[in-house]
Amino acid sequence: MKSSEKVRSPCVSVCALDENDLCIGCHRTGDEILRWTRMTNEERREVLQEVAKREEKVAL
Repeated sequence: MKSSEKVRSPCVSVCALDENDLCIGCHRTGDEILRWTRMTNEERREVLQEVAKREEKVAL
């Protein structure tokens, strides 16, 4: 990926927050979803790392 390309959203169009304020589709918090469009690519990559950790917990 070119450094100038925007990091794409992990949204899968299954939008519903659970009791822990996590989207059941993309595993982002409500706050992360709201702030996504204003985040830098670095911030987005950090969120995606957290999303990967959350997905691992769900898979267990």
